[in-house]
Amino acid sequence: MNPVSRRGPRLRLRELRQGDTDAVLAIYGSDEATAHLSFGPRTREQVRGIVQRSLAAARENPRSEYALAVIGPVHGDPGHGLIGFARLASDPHQPRAATMGFALRPDVWGRGYGLETVHLLLGLAFAQLDLHRVWGARAPDNIASARTMSAAGMVEEGTIREHINKNGRWRDSVVHAILEREWQAPVF
Repeated sequence: MNPVSRRGPRLRLRELRQGDTDAVLAIYGSDEATAHLSFGPRTREQVRGIVQRSLAAARENPRSEYALAVIGPVHGDPGHGLIGFARLASDPHQPRAATMGFALRPDVWGRGYGLETVHLLLGLAFAQLDLHRVWGARAPDNIASARTMSAAGMVEEGTIREHINKNGRWRDSVVHAILEREWQAPVF
């Protein structure tokens, strides 16, 4: 395993660790943080399972999933500055393509950390993994995510109708994507 570690001006991506369950729970256990995600709040046990599966995925060869901790400038945080969760996963239906997603703790929203996280994920995808295409989907009413992906150079491609069933209701997803030739490494 070659551990991932990517650094921006304020954030860094690192591999998840055994002790990250509580910090990830602050995101995935939050009604507010999961409001626009494809699932509702998770329990501590479910989050522990996510962390364990992520650790196992990091040991696979070849590796098809990168579930990473977003580490921010938070001092004295019990999660050692873990403010988010970022994921890049190979798309089995497209060669050299991956899906991406991210979620941040609500108390750090509005500071540009989402954009920096997406830049770091795209850098991993294109500069390190030699991918051709990266795409992500968002809830139609998640305007902050739309702005973030657009600012990172991702193009809105369209809507997948009734793509997600959450709480017994179907919801559309809006797809954004970027190609290798469109990506420009940010100048931090």
